[in-house]
Amino acid sequence: MAIAGSDPSGGAGIQADLKSIAAMGGYGMAAITALTAQNTRGVRSVHVPPAAFLTEQLDAIAEDITIDAVKIGMLGDAGVIDAVRAWLERTRPAVVVLDPVMVATSGDRLLQESAVAALHTLLPLADLVTPNLAELALLLDEPVAAGWAEALEQGKRLSALAGTTVLVKGGHLEEDADGGCPDALVNSAGLPGSETVVVPGERVDTRNSHGTGCSLSSALATAYAAGGDWEAALRRVKPWLLGALREAGRLDVGTGNGPIHHFHHLAQPAEPGPGAGTEHFTERLREPGDFATGLEPLAAEGLSEIYALDFIRGLADGTLPEHEFAYYLGQDALYLNGYSRVLSRAAALAPTEAEQLFWSRSAAQCLEVESELHRSWLAGRAGAPRRQGPVTKSYVDHLHAASLAGSYGVLVAAALPCFWLYAEVGAALHAQFLAAGADESHPYAAWLRTYADEAFAESTRQAIRYTDAAARRGSAAERGAMTEAFVHSVRFEVDFFDAPRLHA
Repeated sequence: MAIAGSDPSGGAGIQADLKSIAAMGGYGMAAITALTAQNTRGVRSVHVPPAAFLTEQLDAIAEDITIDAVKIGMLGDAGVIDAVRAWLERTRPAVVVLDPVMVATSGDRLLQESAVAALHTLLPLADLVTPNLAELALLLDEPVAAGWAEALEQGKRLSALAGTTVLVKGGHLEEDADGGCPDALVNSAGLPGSETVVVPGERVDTRNSHGTGCSLSSALATAYAAGGDWEAALRRVKPWLLGALREAGRLDVGTGNGPIHHFHHLAQPAEPGPGAGTEHFTERLREPGDFATGLEPLAAEGLSEIYALDFIRGLADGTLPEHEFAYYLGQDALYLNGYSRVLSRAAALAPTEAEQLFWSRSAAQCLEVESELHRSWLAGRAGAPRRQGPVTKSYVDHLHAASLAGSYGVLVAAALPCFWLYAEVGAALHAQFLAAGADESHPYAAWLRTYADEAFAESTRQAIRYTDAAARRGSAAERGAMTEAFVHSVRFEVDFFDAPRLHA
Protein backbone atom coordinates (compact mmCIF):
# COMPACT_ATOMS: atom_id res chain seq x y z
CA MET A 1 0.00 0.00 0.00
CA ALA A 2 1.24 3.44 -0.93
CA ILE A 3 0.55 6.32 1.45
CA ALA A 4 1.30 9.46 -0.52
CA GLY A 5 0.06 12.51 -2.36
CA SER A 6 -1.65 12.59 -5.74
CA ASP A 7 -0.04 13.92 -8.92
CA PRO A 8 -2.73 14.73 -11.51
CA SER A 9 -0.15 14.58 -14.31
CA GLY A 10 0.41 10.89 -13.49
CA GLY A 11 4.19 10.98 -13.24
CA ALA A 12 4.86 11.05 -9.50
CA GLY A 13 3.14 10.42 -6.18
CA ILE A 14 0.40 7.81 -5.87
CA GLN A 15 0.13 7.45 -9.64
CA ALA A 16 3.83 6.56 -9.95
CA ASP A 17 3.60 4.29 -6.90
CA LEU A 18 0.79 2.21 -8.37
CA LYS A 19 2.54 1.89 -11.73
CA SER A 20 5.79 0.79 -10.05
CA ILE A 21 4.06 -1.75 -7.83
CA ALA A 22 2.31 -3.23 -10.86
CA ALA A 23 5.56 -3.27 -12.87
CA MET A 24 7.18 -5.31 -10.07
CA GLY A 25 4.30 -7.79 -10.05
CA GLY A 26 2.44 -6.50 -6.99
CA TYR A 27 -1.14 -5.44 -6.34
CA GLY A 28 -1.18 -1.76 -5.45
CA MET A 29 -3.43 0.06 -2.99
CA ALA A 30 -3.40 3.75 -2.11
CA ALA A 31 -4.26 6.08 0.75
CA ILE A 32 -4.16 9.75 -0.31
CA THR A 33 -2.40 12.19 1.99
CA ALA A 34 -2.48 15.31 -0.19
CA LEU A 35 -3.85 16.67 -3.44
CA THR A 36 -1.54 18.69 -5.65
CA ALA A 37 -2.08 20.95 -8.63
CA GLN A 38 0.98 20.21 -10.75
CA ASN A 39 2.24 19.22 -14.16
CA THR A 40 5.62 18.38 -15.68
CA ARG A 41 6.75 21.99 -15.14
CA GLY A 42 6.14 22.25 -11.42
CA VAL A 43 3.82 22.30 -8.42
CA ARG A 44 1.23 25.09 -8.28
CA SER A 45 -0.52 24.35 -5.02
CA VAL A 46 -1.07 21.65 -2.40
CA HIS A 47 -4.26 20.77 -0.52
CA VAL A 48 -4.00 18.53 2.56
CA PRO A 49 -7.32 16.85 3.53
CA PRO A 50 -8.09 16.32 7.24
CA ALA A 51 -5.78 13.82 8.90
CA ALA A 52 -8.78 12.04 10.39
CA PHE A 53 -9.96 11.09 6.90
CA LEU A 54 -6.52 9.64 6.11
CA THR A 55 -6.84 7.49 9.22
CA GLU A 56 -10.21 6.25 7.96
CA GLN A 57 -8.61 5.25 4.64
CA LEU A 58 -5.80 3.38 6.38
CA ASP A 59 -8.08 1.58 8.84
CA ALA A 60 -10.52 0.57 6.11
CA ILE A 61 -7.76 -1.20 4.16
CA ALA A 62 -6.06 -2.79 7.19
CA GLU A 63 -9.35 -4.25 8.47
CA ASP A 64 -10.07 -6.04 5.20
CA ILE A 65 -6.89 -6.72 3.20
CA THR A 66 -3.51 -8.23 4.08
CA ILE A 67 -0.82 -5.61 3.54
CA ASP A 68 2.56 -7.12 2.58
CA ALA A 69 4.43 -3.82 2.43
CA VAL A 70 3.85 -0.11 2.96
CA LYS A 71 5.50 2.70 1.03
CA ILE A 72 5.17 6.19 2.52
CA GLY A 73 5.70 9.24 0.35
CA MET A 74 4.45 12.84 0.57
CA LEU A 75 2.85 13.60 3.95
CA GLY A 76 2.31 17.37 3.81
CA ASP A 77 2.07 18.48 7.42
CA ALA A 78 2.62 17.41 11.03
CA GLY A 79 -0.98 16.30 11.53
CA VAL A 80 -0.75 13.83 8.65
CA ILE A 81 2.58 12.54 9.92
CA ASP A 82 1.13 11.99 13.40
CA ALA A 83 -1.81 10.07 11.89
CA VAL A 84 0.48 7.81 9.87
CA ARG A 85 2.75 7.19 12.85
CA ALA A 86 -0.20 6.24 15.09
CA TRP A 87 -1.50 3.85 12.43
CA LEU A 88 1.92 2.21 11.96
CA GLU A 89 2.24 1.70 15.71
CA ARG A 90 -1.21 0.06 15.83
CA THR A 91 -0.92 -2.20 12.78
CA ARG A 92 2.84 -2.92 12.64
CA PRO A 93 3.10 -3.72 8.87
CA ALA A 94 5.74 -6.28 7.93
CA VAL A 95 7.69 -3.90 5.66
CA VAL A 96 7.78 -0.09 5.71
CA VAL A 97 9.67 2.02 3.17
CA LEU A 98 9.74 5.75 3.87
CA ASP A 99 10.50 8.12 1.03
CA PRO A 100 10.75 11.42 2.96
CA VAL A 101 9.28 13.62 0.24
CA MET A 102 10.35 17.13 1.15
CA VAL A 103 11.72 18.64 -2.05
CA ALA A 104 10.54 17.84 -5.59
CA THR A 105 12.94 17.38 -8.50
CA SER A 106 11.73 20.77 -9.73
CA GLY A 107 12.94 22.31 -6.44
CA ASP A 108 9.43 22.88 -5.05
CA ARG A 109 9.04 22.43 -1.30
CA LEU A 110 6.52 19.65 -0.58
CA LEU A 111 6.69 19.47 3.22
CA GLN A 112 6.05 22.36 5.56
CA GLU A 113 9.15 23.37 7.52
CA SER A 114 7.21 22.99 10.76
CA ALA A 115 6.64 19.31 9.96
CA VAL A 116 10.29 18.28 9.67
CA ALA A 117 10.56 17.56 13.40
CA ALA A 118 7.46 15.37 13.22
CA LEU A 119 8.96 13.46 10.28
CA HIS A 120 11.96 12.53 12.45
CA THR A 121 9.61 10.60 14.77
CA LEU A 122 8.54 8.47 11.80
CA LEU A 123 12.06 7.39 10.79
CA PRO A 124 12.53 4.64 13.44
CA LEU A 125 9.32 2.94 12.27
CA ALA A 126 10.69 2.45 8.74
CA ASP A 127 12.72 -0.53 7.56
CA LEU A 128 14.25 1.54 4.76
CA VAL A 129 14.47 5.32 4.26
CA THR A 130 15.10 6.63 0.70
CA PRO A 131 15.86 10.39 0.70
CA ASN A 132 17.33 12.26 -2.24
CA LEU A 133 20.48 14.24 -1.45
CA ALA A 134 18.59 17.45 -0.64
CA GLU A 135 16.26 15.57 1.71
CA LEU A 136 19.16 13.72 3.32
CA ALA A 137 20.78 17.07 4.10
CA LEU A 138 17.53 18.53 5.47
CA LEU A 139 17.00 15.55 7.78
CA LEU A 140 20.50 16.09 9.20
CA ASP A 141 20.30 19.90 9.09
CA GLU A 142 23.51 19.93 7.05
CA PRO A 143 24.55 21.31 3.64
CA VAL A 144 23.82 19.10 0.64
CA ALA A 145 26.65 16.61 0.00
CA ALA A 146 29.08 17.78 -2.67
CA GLY A 147 30.26 14.28 -3.61
CA TRP A 148 29.56 10.57 -3.28
CA ALA A 149 31.88 9.98 -0.30
CA GLU A 150 30.25 12.82 1.62
CA ALA A 151 26.78 11.51 0.75
CA LEU A 152 27.70 8.07 2.13
CA GLU A 153 28.89 9.64 5.38
CA GLN A 154 25.61 11.54 5.67
CA GLY A 155 23.73 8.30 5.04
CA LYS A 156 25.67 6.61 7.85
CA ARG A 157 24.84 9.43 10.24
CA LEU A 158 21.14 9.29 9.39
CA SER A 159 21.10 5.49 9.72
CA ALA A 160 22.69 5.70 13.17
CA LEU A 161 20.32 8.51 14.18
CA ALA A 162 17.14 6.79 12.95
CA GLY A 163 18.10 3.21 13.77
CA THR A 164 17.23 1.95 10.30
CA THR A 165 18.71 1.25 6.86
CA VAL A 166 19.15 4.24 4.53
CA LEU A 167 19.34 4.18 0.74
CA VAL A 168 21.82 6.81 -0.42
CA LYS A 169 21.04 7.76 -4.02
CA GLY A 170 23.59 9.13 -6.47
CA GLY A 171 21.14 10.41 -9.06
CA HIS A 172 21.42 14.07 -8.07
CA LEU A 173 25.21 14.13 -7.83
CA GLU A 174 27.22 15.99 -10.42
CA GLU A 175 28.23 13.44 -13.04
CA ASP A 176 31.48 11.73 -12.13
CA ALA A 177 34.34 10.86 -14.44
CA ASP A 178 32.90 7.54 -15.61
CA GLY A 179 29.32 8.75 -15.84
CA GLY A 180 28.13 6.33 -13.18
CA CYS A 181 25.10 6.64 -10.92
CA PRO A 182 25.61 4.50 -7.79
CA ASP A 183 23.16 3.79 -4.98
CA ALA A 184 24.11 2.41 -1.58
CA LEU A 185 22.33 0.62 1.23
CA VAL A 186 23.82 2.02 4.43
CA ASN A 187 23.31 0.33 7.78
CA SER A 188 25.03 1.98 10.75
CA ALA A 189 22.28 1.09 13.19
CA GLY A 190 23.63 -2.23 14.46
CA LEU A 191 21.16 -4.19 12.33
CA PRO A 192 22.02 -7.56 10.72
CA GLY A 193 23.82 -7.27 7.39
CA SER A 194 26.74 -5.42 5.86
CA GLU A 195 27.18 -1.80 6.87
CA THR A 196 27.41 -0.47 3.31
CA VAL A 197 26.47 -2.17 0.05
CA VAL A 198 27.14 -0.08 -3.06
CA VAL A 199 25.31 -1.03 -6.25
CA PRO A 200 26.77 0.74 -9.31
CA GLY A 201 24.57 2.04 -12.07
CA GLU A 202 24.55 3.91 -15.34
CA ARG A 203 23.59 7.57 -15.62
CA VAL A 204 20.97 8.43 -18.25
CA ASP A 205 21.01 11.86 -19.87
CA THR A 206 17.31 12.75 -19.91
CA ARG A 207 15.02 15.53 -18.75
CA ASN A 208 12.26 12.96 -18.19
CA SER A 209 12.90 11.92 -14.59
CA HIS A 210 9.65 13.07 -12.95
CA GLY A 211 8.66 10.62 -10.21
CA THR A 212 11.95 8.70 -10.14
CA GLY A 213 12.20 8.75 -6.33
CA CYS A 214 8.57 7.72 -5.83
CA SER A 215 8.94 4.92 -8.34
CA LEU A 216 12.19 3.61 -6.87
CA SER A 217 10.88 3.42 -3.31
CA SER A 218 7.61 1.71 -4.32
CA ALA A 219 9.44 -0.80 -6.51
CA LEU A 220 11.87 -1.59 -3.68
CA ALA A 221 9.01 -2.18 -1.23
CA THR A 222 7.37 -4.59 -3.69
CA ALA A 223 10.58 -6.42 -4.58
CA TYR A 224 11.54 -6.78 -0.92
CA ALA A 225 8.10 -8.15 -0.04
CA ALA A 226 8.65 -10.84 -2.70
CA GLY A 227 12.25 -11.74 -1.84
CA GLY A 228 13.03 -10.57 1.70
CA ASP A 229 16.44 -9.02 0.94
CA TRP A 230 17.22 -5.34 0.39
CA GLU A 231 20.31 -5.89 -1.72
CA ALA A 232 18.52 -8.38 -3.97
CA ALA A 233 15.60 -5.95 -4.25
CA LEU A 234 17.90 -3.08 -5.23
CA ARG A 235 19.74 -5.22 -7.80
CA ARG A 236 16.40 -6.19 -9.31
CA VAL A 237 14.93 -2.67 -9.31
CA LYS A 238 17.92 -0.68 -10.61
CA PRO A 239 18.00 -2.27 -14.11
CA TRP A 240 14.24 -1.77 -14.39
CA LEU A 241 14.55 1.90 -13.39
CA LEU A 242 17.45 2.36 -15.81
CA GLY A 243 15.24 1.10 -18.64
CA ALA A 244 12.37 3.33 -17.45
CA LEU A 245 14.65 6.37 -17.75
CA ARG A 246 16.12 5.31 -21.09
CA GLU A 247 12.68 4.81 -22.61
CA ALA A 248 11.01 7.82 -20.96
CA GLY A 249 11.17 9.93 -24.10
CA ARG A 250 8.88 7.49 -25.91
CA LEU A 251 5.97 8.62 -23.73
CA ASP A 252 6.22 12.25 -24.90
CA VAL A 253 4.24 13.60 -21.92
CA GLY A 254 4.32 17.33 -21.15
CA THR A 255 6.74 20.11 -21.99
CA GLY A 256 8.82 20.04 -18.80
CA ASN A 257 10.31 17.29 -16.66
CA GLY A 258 8.42 14.32 -18.11
CA PRO A 259 7.64 10.99 -16.40
CA ILE A 260 9.63 7.78 -16.63
CA HIS A 261 8.30 4.80 -18.60
CA HIS A 262 7.22 2.34 -15.90
CA PHE A 263 6.15 -0.37 -18.34
CA HIS A 264 9.02 -0.15 -20.82
CA HIS A 265 9.86 -3.82 -20.22
CA LEU A 266 6.39 -4.85 -21.39
CA ALA A 267 6.28 -2.71 -24.53
CA GLN A 268 6.44 -4.85 -27.67
CA PRO A 269 5.56 -4.25 -31.32
CA ALA A 270 2.01 -5.18 -32.24
CA GLU A 271 1.70 -8.86 -33.07
CA PRO A 272 -1.03 -10.80 -34.83
CA GLY A 273 -1.56 -13.07 -31.87
CA PRO A 274 0.03 -14.79 -28.84
CA GLY A 275 3.28 -16.48 -29.74
CA ALA A 276 3.45 -15.24 -33.34
CA GLY A 277 7.03 -15.04 -34.57
CA THR A 278 8.43 -16.56 -31.38
CA GLU A 279 9.20 -20.12 -32.48
CA HIS A 280 12.73 -19.65 -31.10
CA PHE A 281 12.37 -17.10 -28.31
CA THR A 282 15.73 -18.01 -26.81
CA GLU A 283 17.58 -17.19 -30.03
CA ARG A 284 17.39 -13.60 -28.78
CA LEU A 285 19.15 -14.69 -25.62
CA ARG A 286 22.23 -16.56 -26.76
CA GLU A 287 25.33 -16.48 -28.90
CA PRO A 288 26.79 -19.03 -31.34
CA GLY A 289 27.81 -22.12 -29.45
CA ASP A 290 26.73 -25.65 -28.64
CA PHE A 291 23.17 -24.65 -27.83
CA ALA A 292 22.31 -21.55 -29.84
CA THR A 293 22.41 -19.45 -32.97
CA GLY A 294 22.21 -15.81 -31.86
CA LEU A 295 22.34 -13.80 -28.61
CA GLU A 296 20.90 -10.58 -27.25
CA PRO A 297 23.79 -8.17 -26.42
CA LEU A 298 23.25 -8.18 -22.64
CA ALA A 299 23.48 -11.97 -22.43
CA ALA A 300 26.43 -12.11 -24.83
CA GLU A 301 28.27 -9.59 -22.72
CA GLY A 302 27.63 -11.71 -19.65
CA LEU A 303 29.15 -14.82 -21.20
CA SER A 304 32.16 -12.83 -22.41
CA GLU A 305 32.64 -11.45 -18.90
CA ILE A 306 32.64 -14.97 -17.47
CA TYR A 307 35.38 -16.12 -19.84
CA ALA A 308 37.47 -13.08 -18.88
CA LEU A 309 37.35 -13.79 -15.13
CA ASP A 310 40.52 -14.83 -13.33
CA PHE A 311 38.53 -17.64 -11.70
CA ILE A 312 37.67 -19.23 -15.05
CA ARG A 313 41.20 -18.81 -16.42
CA GLY A 314 42.66 -20.40 -13.30
CA LEU A 315 40.12 -23.21 -13.45
CA ALA A 316 41.06 -23.94 -17.06
CA ASP A 317 44.82 -24.11 -16.55
CA GLY A 318 44.71 -25.58 -13.03
CA THR A 319 46.32 -22.60 -11.31
CA LEU A 320 43.21 -21.55 -9.39
CA PRO A 321 44.01 -21.45 -5.64
CA GLU A 322 42.33 -24.36 -3.88
CA HIS A 323 40.72 -22.12 -1.23
CA GLU A 324 38.95 -20.16 -4.00
CA PHE A 325 37.66 -23.37 -5.58
CA ALA A 326 36.55 -24.60 -2.16
CA TYR A 327 34.65 -21.35 -1.62
CA TYR A 328 33.05 -21.66 -5.05
CA LEU A 329 31.97 -25.28 -4.51
CA GLY A 330 30.69 -24.49 -1.03
CA GLN A 331 28.58 -21.64 -2.34
CA ASP A 332 27.45 -23.80 -5.27
CA ALA A 333 26.26 -26.50 -2.86
CA LEU A 334 24.26 -23.90 -0.90
CA TYR A 335 22.92 -22.42 -4.13
CA LEU A 336 21.86 -25.80 -5.51
CA ASN A 337 19.76 -26.46 -2.43
CA GLY A 338 17.71 -23.34 -3.17
CA TYR A 339 17.81 -23.94 -6.93
CA SER A 340 16.33 -27.41 -6.52
CA ARG A 341 13.33 -25.87 -4.75
CA VAL A 342 12.87 -23.44 -7.64
CA LEU A 343 12.98 -26.30 -10.16
CA SER A 344 10.41 -28.17 -8.08
CA ARG A 345 8.19 -25.10 -8.31
CA ALA A 346 8.66 -25.15 -12.10
CA ALA A 347 7.49 -28.75 -12.09
CA ALA A 348 4.39 -27.76 -10.13
CA LEU A 349 3.55 -25.01 -12.63
CA ALA A 350 4.46 -26.94 -15.79
CA PRO A 351 1.58 -27.35 -18.26
CA THR A 352 2.49 -30.85 -19.52
CA GLU A 353 3.46 -34.12 -17.90
CA ALA A 354 6.74 -34.24 -19.84
CA GLU A 355 7.76 -30.85 -18.50
CA GLN A 356 6.72 -31.82 -14.97
CA LEU A 357 8.95 -34.88 -15.15
CA PHE A 358 11.88 -32.93 -16.60
CA TRP A 359 11.92 -30.23 -13.94
CA SER A 360 11.33 -32.77 -11.14
CA ARG A 361 14.28 -34.89 -12.31
CA SER A 362 16.44 -31.79 -12.64
CA ALA A 363 15.56 -30.79 -9.07
CA ALA A 364 16.51 -34.27 -7.85
CA GLN A 365 19.78 -34.15 -9.77
CA CYS A 366 20.73 -30.93 -7.95
CA LEU A 367 20.39 -32.72 -4.63
CA GLU A 368 21.89 -36.06 -5.67
CA VAL A 369 24.58 -36.03 -8.37
CA GLU A 370 25.74 -32.44 -7.87
CA SER A 371 25.71 -32.60 -4.08
CA GLU A 372 27.76 -35.80 -4.11
CA LEU A 373 30.49 -34.09 -6.10
CA HIS A 374 30.51 -31.24 -3.62
CA ARG A 375 30.68 -33.58 -0.65
CA SER A 376 33.59 -35.52 -2.13
CA TRP A 377 35.50 -32.33 -2.91
CA LEU A 378 34.72 -30.37 0.25
CA ALA A 379 35.18 -33.11 2.84
CA GLY A 380 38.04 -32.12 5.10
CA ARG A 381 39.00 -29.06 3.06
CA ALA A 382 39.46 -25.67 4.65
CA GLY A 383 37.88 -22.59 3.11
CA ALA A 384 34.48 -24.07 2.30
CA PRO A 385 31.76 -21.69 3.53
CA ARG A 386 28.83 -22.88 5.59
CA ARG A 387 26.64 -19.84 4.98
CA GLN A 388 25.42 -18.22 1.79
CA GLY A 389 27.61 -15.37 0.62
CA PRO A 390 26.02 -12.10 -0.56
CA VAL A 391 25.99 -13.06 -4.25
CA THR A 392 24.56 -16.51 -3.56
CA LYS A 393 21.81 -15.10 -1.38
CA SER A 394 20.90 -12.42 -3.90
CA TYR A 395 20.79 -14.96 -6.74
CA VAL A 396 18.60 -17.39 -4.80
CA ASP A 397 16.33 -14.52 -3.71
CA HIS A 398 15.94 -13.49 -7.35
CA LEU A 399 14.96 -17.05 -8.34
CA HIS A 400 12.51 -17.34 -5.46
CA ALA A 401 10.95 -14.01 -6.46
CA ALA A 402 10.52 -15.37 -9.99
CA SER A 403 8.91 -18.52 -8.60
CA LEU A 404 6.46 -16.43 -6.57
CA ALA A 405 5.37 -14.40 -9.59
CA GLY A 406 3.06 -17.26 -10.60
CA SER A 407 4.29 -17.37 -14.20
CA TYR A 408 5.77 -20.62 -15.49
CA GLY A 409 7.45 -18.81 -18.39
CA VAL A 410 9.16 -16.23 -16.17
CA LEU A 411 10.30 -18.93 -13.77
CA VAL A 412 11.92 -21.17 -16.40
CA ALA A 413 13.53 -18.14 -18.07
CA ALA A 414 15.07 -17.17 -14.71
CA ALA A 415 16.27 -20.74 -14.13
CA LEU A 416 17.69 -21.23 -17.64
CA PRO A 417 21.10 -19.49 -17.31
CA CYS A 418 22.18 -21.96 -14.62
CA PHE A 419 21.77 -24.70 -17.22
CA TRP A 420 22.91 -22.75 -20.23
CA LEU A 421 25.94 -20.78 -19.05
CA TYR A 422 27.30 -23.72 -17.06
CA ALA A 423 26.94 -25.94 -20.12
CA GLU A 424 28.59 -23.38 -22.41
CA VAL A 425 31.43 -22.62 -19.98
CA GLY A 426 31.85 -26.28 -19.01
CA ALA A 427 32.07 -27.38 -22.65
CA ALA A 428 34.63 -24.67 -23.44
CA LEU A 429 36.80 -25.49 -20.43
CA HIS A 430 36.61 -29.22 -21.12
CA ALA A 431 37.69 -28.63 -24.72
CA GLN A 432 40.73 -26.72 -23.44
CA PHE A 433 41.40 -29.55 -20.98
CA LEU A 434 41.38 -32.15 -23.79
CA ALA A 435 43.46 -29.93 -26.08
CA ALA A 436 46.08 -29.72 -23.37
CA GLY A 437 46.27 -33.51 -23.17
CA ALA A 438 43.65 -34.21 -20.50
CA ASP A 439 46.34 -34.45 -17.83
CA GLU A 440 44.96 -36.51 -14.92
CA SER A 441 47.07 -34.43 -12.56
CA HIS A 442 44.89 -31.41 -13.34
CA PRO A 443 43.38 -30.57 -9.93
CA TYR A 444 39.90 -29.82 -11.30
CA ALA A 445 39.51 -32.58 -13.88
CA ALA A 446 36.47 -34.10 -12.15
CA TRP A 447 34.56 -30.81 -12.21
CA LEU A 448 35.44 -30.19 -15.85
CA ARG A 449 34.16 -33.63 -16.86
CA THR A 450 30.92 -33.21 -14.90
CA TYR A 451 29.88 -30.02 -16.71
CA ALA A 452 30.96 -31.32 -20.13
CA ASP A 453 28.83 -34.45 -19.70
CA GLU A 454 26.55 -35.11 -22.69
CA ALA A 455 23.59 -35.85 -20.40
CA PHE A 456 23.92 -32.38 -18.89
CA ALA A 457 24.22 -30.88 -22.39
CA GLU A 458 21.01 -32.63 -23.46
CA SER A 459 19.25 -31.40 -20.32
CA THR A 460 20.32 -27.90 -21.25
CA ARG A 461 18.95 -28.27 -24.77
CA GLN A 462 15.68 -29.57 -23.32
CA ALA A 463 15.47 -26.63 -20.90
CA ILE A 464 15.91 -24.27 -23.86
CA ARG A 465 13.16 -26.06 -25.81
CA TYR A 466 10.73 -25.80 -22.92
CA THR A 467 11.55 -22.12 -22.47
CA ASP A 468 10.84 -21.56 -26.17
CA ALA A 469 7.53 -23.39 -25.80
CA ALA A 470 6.54 -21.24 -22.81
CA ALA A 471 7.28 -18.11 -24.85
CA ARG A 472 5.12 -19.33 -27.74
CA ARG A 473 2.21 -19.81 -25.37
CA GLY A 474 2.70 -16.42 -23.74
CA SER A 475 1.77 -12.87 -24.65
CA ALA A 476 4.18 -10.11 -25.65
CA ALA A 477 4.10 -8.88 -22.05
CA GLU A 478 4.98 -12.36 -20.80
CA ARG A 479 7.96 -12.59 -23.16
CA GLY A 480 9.16 -9.18 -21.99
CA ALA A 481 9.06 -10.36 -18.39
CA MET A 482 10.83 -13.60 -19.36
CA THR A 483 13.63 -11.64 -21.02
CA GLU A 484 14.06 -9.45 -17.95
CA ALA A 485 14.21 -12.47 -15.63
CA PHE A 486 16.76 -14.20 -17.90
CA VAL A 487 19.05 -11.16 -18.11
CA HIS A 488 19.02 -10.72 -14.31
CA SER A 489 20.05 -14.35 -13.87
CA VAL A 490 22.87 -13.95 -16.41
CA ARG A 491 24.18 -11.04 -14.35
CA PHE A 492 24.09 -13.15 -11.19
CA GLU A 493 25.96 -15.98 -12.98
CA VAL A 494 28.81 -13.57 -13.78
CA ASP A 495 28.93 -12.34 -10.19
CA PHE A 496 28.78 -15.92 -8.86
CA PHE A 497 31.91 -16.96 -10.76
CA ASP A 498 33.69 -13.81 -9.58
CA ALA A 499 32.66 -14.13 -5.92
CA PRO A 500 35.56 -16.42 -4.84
CA ARG A 501 38.06 -13.71 -5.77
CA LEU A 502 36.20 -11.20 -3.61
CA HIS A 503 35.13 -13.31 -0.64
CA ALA A 504 37.26 -16.45 -0.37
